[in-house]
Amino acid sequence: MKLMKTLGLAALLAAAAQAAQANVDTDSVRRGAYLARVSDCIACHSAPDGKPNAGGLAMDTPVGKIYSTNITPDKETGIGDYSYEDFARALRQGVAKEGHSLYPAMPYTSFARINDADMRDLYAYFMHGVAPVAQENRESDIPWPLSMRWPLTLWRWFFHDDSAYQADAGKSAEWNRGAYLVQGMAHCGTCHTPRGAAFQEVALNDKKAGYLTGSQLAGWYAGNLTGDAREGLGGWSADELVEYLQKGRNRYTAAFGPMAEVVHYSTQHVSAGDLAAMTVYLKSLPGAGAAAVQPVRTGSALFFENCATCHQANGQGHDNVVPALAGSSAVMARDATSLIRVVLEGGVNVRTGHLPWEYSMPGYARQMSDQEIADVLSYMRQSWGNNTASPVEADQVAKVRALSAQAAH
Repeated sequence: MKLMKTLGLAALLAAAAQAAQANVDTDSVRRGAYLARVSDCIACHSAPDGKPNAGGLAMDTPVGKIYSTNITPDKETGIGDYSYEDFARALRQGVAKEGHSLYPAMPYTSFARINDADMRDLYAYFMHGVAPVAQENRESDIPWPLSMRWPLTLWRWFFHDDSAYQADAGKSAEWNRGAYLVQGMAHCGTCHTPRGAAFQEVALNDKKAGYLTGSQLAGWYAGNLTGDAREGLGGWSADELVEYLQKGRNRYTAAFGPMAEVVHYSTQHVSAGDLAAMTVYLKSLPGAGAAAVQPVRTGSALFFENCATCHQANGQGHDNVVPALAGSSAVMARDATSLIRVVLEGGVNVRTGHLPWEYSMPGYARQMSDQEIADVLSYMRQSWGNNTASPVEADQVAKVRALSAQAAH
């Protein structure tokens, strides 16, 4: 460990000297090096026995493995040709310089909170404080067509908020600093907040239920960080929380699994002032048991998951193939019975001499509950200008489901 710290200090000093020769703001590089520690970039972007920040770490997802990318300033295989604008767009919006979408395993949903000054320091560090490594990025193991990245554009449209952190004027400067770090660079919610059906965090900050209430991810359970007395931090003092983040243990527990890596690579290096601020923020969160806040498949998520591929995210469909939902009289009908029945049973376009082919839609009676069908239909009836239509209730779906079953019988 001492050797590792010595080598790390030597590397930082060498980088600072190199930056000075290149007429670079060495203070900005130094600040960026610290912020990269808070952000724990090295943990995800370094493979076992690999070179720091050169990528290659395998990450399990529900659809296959993805591999972290090379974020060293190598111009061929890393981010050496990224402008500041390219760098900021990748961190805040999840879009690479080449234009493709990044998988949400990259916590840009949190990094979007980072302010401009800190983002520029991070950029200075990665351009001038990190040694370039020529190492090609590895393609994911996700099979086609799930490997296509264009649906991630829709994912961001539904679930991502790229606005910077806004201070709460009613809270102290220390609380706001802690909230800024926890919600942003430290990206605690990435692991500790439950995920929905589309792998989205159900909340991005404490303004919405579910934030930091614990979540299962990659074969581990990231614990509840709210003030819940049974499974959260309700019984911990502020000093005990700081001790855990600094040392990886306190009188209640010891860090293990991915959290041990977080302590090793990140939180033990965070300043006492920042740890205290993070603790003030975390200890302010009221208790919320994860069991009471289950991931919810919202109407928008269900539409994205099941309908958007054919009907498009804007509900426009495809002319003479897939019916449009936007502005559709069938979708906005006062009585939603037919609409419910189509979703339950599916349907086939009529074949005529003018259009001598069919296009079918599957039924979702087995895949969706009454509430889920009600939610997705309510979303359709209140989106794209259809908002004059009333929402659909689960009991309406249940009645039509019963009629549909009788008809089938």
